Amino acid sequence: MRLEGFGIFVKDMGAMIRFYRDVLGFAIKEAEDTANVYLEQDGTLFLLFRRSDFEAMTDQKFGYAEGINGHYEIALGVENYEAVDRTYAEIVEKGAVPVMAPVTEPWGQRTCYVADPEGNLVEIGSFVK
Repeated sequence: MRLEGFGIFVKDMGAMIRFYRDVLGFAIKEAEDTANVYLEQDGTLFLLFRRSDFEAMTDQKFGYAEGINGHYEIALGVENYEAVDRTYAEIVEKGAVPVMAPVTEPWGQRTCYVADPEGNLVEIGSFVK
């Protein structure tokens, strides 16, 4: 098996599309009332799937974390340390919830975290000075 991508089960599709498209720059073309978004970003499959539709499809109810949560992260890479700082400032200005301002970690990565509208963590980082 190989990892092809990942999906997020979302409560508010419109808010999530606006965040990933308008704040992070993903090439999402679906309408905000769509049932799911299926796109390939940099060779990775990325899916937004409405929770209620998934529950109807599986005939099951699921538990979901509320608020900012640490169940997983989406890790996005940028070209260098300066780009980490610049990107963090830009996306926070556009509405991303700041979680951790840029820092350089002992392992040599400059990294920061924001949260999307449903509290999922998004990391932006680089190992290139």
